[in-house]
Amino acid sequence: MTDNSAYRIETRVPAIDDYMRLRLQSGLTPFSREAAEKGLPNSIFGVSLMLGEETVGMGRIIGDGGCFFQVTDIAILPDHQGRGLAKWIMAALSDFIATLPKSAYVSLIADVPANRLYSQFGFDETAPRSVGMARRVV
Repeated sequence: MTDNSAYRIETRVPAIDDYMRLRLQSGLTPFSREAAEKGLPNSIFGVSLMLGEETVGMGRIIGDGGCFFQVTDIAILPDHQGRGLAKWIMAALSDFIATLPKSAYVSLIADVPANRLYSQFGFDETAPRSVGMARRVV
């Protein structure tokens, strides 16, 4: 059994430097500082996973505030992975999702094998009815 008692969840979007560090070190595609400075303040909801004063994980919900929401930026530093901490982040995000309008559409793009985590929180694959698509601005 892993002792996670030193960790805590704070209901706040991570600071820009923490956000950029977490994305890079956890293996997510990094964003420019300009993009992070513009995007983070527009978050609907966010959590930071803390160990002491260090932000070691995060998760956010973005969207229009009423109809559409997306779970994004689930990241944990490699030294802290494999402890079930992503479940803590998803549980905090799920608690917020439960407060949304009943007609809200909440989506996410899941990397494999993280799709197994998200299914534990009520997310179902949409294929073949619909498929995730993306376009990056280059």
